[in-house]
Amino acid sequence: MIATKAYAALDAASPLVPFSFERRDLRADDVQVEILYCGVCHSDLHQARNEWGGSMYPMVPGHEIVGKVVSIGSSVTKFKVGDTVGVGVIIDSCSTCKNCQANYEQYCLDGATGTYNAKERDGVTIAQGGYSSQIVVKEKFVLHVADSLDLKAVAPLLCAGITTYSPLRFAQVGPGMKVGVIGLGGLGHMAVKFAVSFGAEVTVLSTSPSKEADAKRLGAHGFLVTSNKAQMKAHENYFDVLLDAVSAPHDFTAYLDLLGLNGKLLVVGLPSEDPKLSPFSLITNRRSVIGSMIGSMQETQEMLDYCAEKNIVADVELIPVQQINEAYERMLKNDVKYRFVLDMKTL
Repeated sequence: MIATKAYAALDAASPLVPFSFERRDLRADDVQVEILYCGVCHSDLHQARNEWGGSMYPMVPGHEIVGKVVSIGSSVTKFKVGDTVGVGVIIDSCSTCKNCQANYEQYCLDGATGTYNAKERDGVTIAQGGYSSQIVVKEKFVLHVADSLDLKAVAPLLCAGITTYSPLRFAQVGPGMKVGVIGLGGLGHMAVKFAVSFGAEVTVLSTSPSKEADAKRLGAHGFLVTSNKAQMKAHENYFDVLLDAVSAPHDFTAYLDLLGLNGKLLVVGLPSEDPKLSPFSLITNRRSVIGSMIGSMQETQEMLDYCAEKNIVADVELIPVQQINEAYERMLKNDVKYRFVLDMKTL
């Protein structure tokens, strides 16, 4: 077994604290990664505090992982010691269902294995995440990362990046299309960068007028204050695609009305309450609501390669791991632009 240092939630109510545990010894198809950086996703906070229910403790959160390969199993062929790699939201799947066979492991019919707060395929071991010194992962679920990129800013690509890249690609966003990004946070800022790079006309929709300057800095061409009825009215039937990254409860209908013929509302935010939706707004213009969950391993690698080619990374604030509880409190206040990343050397 491999001794590992970490920060963990021991229950739903207490702050995260230093924690030691053991990773498994390498199997033939395993890769051992020394973790350099781990992004802090809002879902880490939700699960550490059991806000979605079903949390398992002790819990080491973290699924936006960048590090170096320090050891490989005997049958590993895609990686060598010293490679820079990433690990994202899932670390295994059944590999035999029709979705896995079609390279959509994230939609595994038997349930993909989450990087943390999940049972591994043995049904017993609790998977532990990236707020730790190292991780052991099956080769298929490890990704190549270009050393040319700012590695600390790559970490959020493993969740926030692929979560927005995948639906925008699915919607075939490209030149001449009008795309709106609802919510300018960890997910939204990546959606803006990708949609702009794909050649679309991009507008940020936000409740906060103060975010306009930052939206423009990120490359957005327009800005729409959603509480401004005149602005919303002026944009009815305007957009081809809207990407909804809002995690607070909200009404889908107001956004559906902004979509033109065959318009698509891409949903990646996870509100705590079910959204409202008018079927009349849905049938008008033959609009559709499309959910999307991260991306396949193949698509995530494609995204990382695209980011290396276009030099796209997240906007991050690097912090020592000892500040994780403070970071959670700041996240609740939207006091981060746009993703905290833990410097695991501080562990």
